[in-house]
Amino acid sequence: MSYSQRIDDGLETSIGASGLDASTFNELITKADAALRYLVHAHGDNSLPLLRWPARDDDITASSTIVARFASGATDICLLGAGGSSLGAQALAQLTGWRTPGTVILGEPGNPRFHFFDNLDAESLTQALRALDLKTTRFLVVSKSGSTAETLMQMLACVTAVEDAGLDWNLKQHFLAITEPAADPAANVLRRLCGQWEIDVLDHDPGVGGRFSVLTNVGMVPAVLMGLDPRALRRGAMEVLTPLLNGVSAQDYAPALGAVLNVGLARANGHTSTVLMPYCDRLQAFSRWYVQLWAESLGKQGQGSLPVAAIGPSDQHSQLQLFLDGPNDKLITVLMTDTAGAGPRVLDKYKTDSQIGYLAGKSVGDLVDCEQRATVATLTACKRPVRTIQIGTLDERSMGALLMHFMLETIIAGRLMEIDPFDQPAVEQGKILTREYLASM
Repeated sequence: MSYSQRIDDGLETSIGASGLDASTFNELITKADAALRYLVHAHGDNSLPLLRWPARDDDITASSTIVARFASGATDICLLGAGGSSLGAQALAQLTGWRTPGTVILGEPGNPRFHFFDNLDAESLTQALRALDLKTTRFLVVSKSGSTAETLMQMLACVTAVEDAGLDWNLKQHFLAITEPAADPAANVLRRLCGQWEIDVLDHDPGVGGRFSVLTNVGMVPAVLMGLDPRALRRGAMEVLTPLLNGVSAQDYAPALGAVLNVGLARANGHTSTVLMPYCDRLQAFSRWYVQLWAESLGKQGQGSLPVAAIGPSDQHSQLQLFLDGPNDKLITVLMTDTAGAGPRVLDKYKTDSQIGYLAGKSVGDLVDCEQRATVATLTACKRPVRTIQIGTLDERSMGALLMHFMLETIIAGRLMEIDPFDQPAVEQGKILTREYLASM
């Protein structure tokens, strides 16, 4: 396995009354075993298509010609999509160094710059369309339903910009869409528009919701465009899925233990926030993906814990004070990487300096390694529940495993809470009112 998990410091036996007690743990483990049986059955009858995607590669082969044509000559690729249509791809993009300090990805053919327009903002989109060379810019439009208002607005604005640049004769080259199939083309606005403009469309699996879609072509097409290995991502996911299909018990299954710890601490101890704190710039977008996954899946019927994205070591200088000395209502998950010995090293000649001598001979990775371990130790000493996930090499395989882990953990948590983790009923009213307000303008 490309990662390991430790939950001991979230239990009463380690940190006293603020940890999860044995009785609640055992009760939830029994329920988690039932949840695992549900998942095995859902895999068998394909009632949860998400579980079948890690073993597939037919879609990658089938879409390769379309994706290659779309990327041909591109210096910039803009992904238009909201929430789960974009956040998973952003997590993958950071494997290439996207938006990590000091990393510049040249916009050369075959290695284009990536831009994610996941939040609708008039000024941001205006400035981007002015700055981009539209001749060599491509737009990947992702919407499961094909009716997401923000994404449609972005696409229509970009089509207009391309037309104004005199490129309307070749919209097929500039746009590619991923959306679910529809028996009636009129029922899917995005698909209808693409048919009108002869733009290629790849099918979004109708049985996989956006926030669970990163292992489908919603994540794999961007991965290919970024130069990542989509099959390695799925192999990593399959590493996590295989023990489940082989009948592992919840007591021995990392996603089940994570779900039990989260749900148990929220229910029995009042820990109503769950913090994900990776010590790695390349996992910052992963934390944002996790926040949506957890919040939208489990915040229902008065239940749910607030997911918080943090980053180490930076948040040692901001949020950690609250985590250590504020309300004891949080589970902290620290994602640790094997960073010792990595990066630039301070010269030994500074050993005699009374103020910085402790850094002499040490690498940047040495300091980060010590800080991540010190954070866990300090939280534990302050009786704050802590879970650690140790990652060896952060690559496509381990990223696929992490994505699968947290999706399964979320689904299992939903089963423990007796709620449906796949819907989001409360947000629909806002969508209805938005359309009414637009109609009245």
